[in-house]
Amino acid sequence: MHRLKALTLLAMLALMIAGGTVFFRHVEGWSWLDSYFFTVVTLSTVGYGSLVPVTVVGKIGTTVFILAGLGVFAVAIQQFGSFAVRKREEHTEWLFTRLIHHRHAPTSAESTPESEDGASANEDALPP
Repeated sequence: MHRLKALTLLAMLALMIAGGTVFFRHVEGWSWLDSYFFTVVTLSTVGYGSLVPVTVVGKIGTTVFILAGLGVFAVAIQQFGSFAVRKREEHTEWLFTRLIHHRHAPTSAESTPESEDGASANEDALPP
């Protein structure tokens, strides 16, 4: 379920960026690179100010784009941040589990009981 949500958010972000790029390219007459740059800068709320819409349609479109895009961008950042924290917690838990198993494992061959064939009974223990 989390994967579908992440893919949906990623698709929405890509569509917003593509739509904004095409919009500013045609309405403001900017190059594709400038239109893309303005779209990403506006969507991420950085707002360098190096490009500014001058047409009425461009200004109104920018306002609508900001209101719609800010919500999508904020949710995407929150979800991907949450994913990163969850993965970090899982990794930390895995490390602690290994540490606990390592601490409880016998440290010398003398303290490990052997079977009849001479193999250690604790072969799955982590090395010291």
